[in-house]
Amino acid sequence: FLSLFLFPLVCYAFKPMHSIRHFSSLLMSNKLLTKDERPQLLNNLVNKGWVVLSDRDAIKKKFIFKDFIQAFSFMSQGAFHAEKLNHHPEWFNVYNQVEITLSTHDAGGLTKLDIQLAEIFEDINKI
Repeated sequence: FLSLFLFPLVCYAFKPMHSIRHFSSLLMSNKLLTKDERPQLLNNLVNKGWVVLSDRDAIKKKFIFKDFIQAFSFMSQGAFHAEKLNHHPEWFNVYNQVEITLSTHDAGGLTKLDIQLAEIFEDINKI
């Protein structure tokens, strides 16, 4: 039973998704998105179902899976990347649904790090 949870995580952990340059670029990305950057960086995510929240500077999306195992696997894979980036999502899970909210608390709103983590979640969802 435990192998059902660990196998996808172990396989995914050793599959390179993004280049070293991609991750090193994130180290300097905890500045709030500028007014000019916002449309350019957020439009792609909005087209993928992410919503820009009106009550705070954050983005949110609900992912729906076949069952709890797939939802939990998605969260496990996401947790691995979030920890690597030292950027942790707010998320909520009920059975086959995972709702993710991203905002950089240290910066007080959306940064490029949130955009990159959202794209990573999109990549994980394709697997």
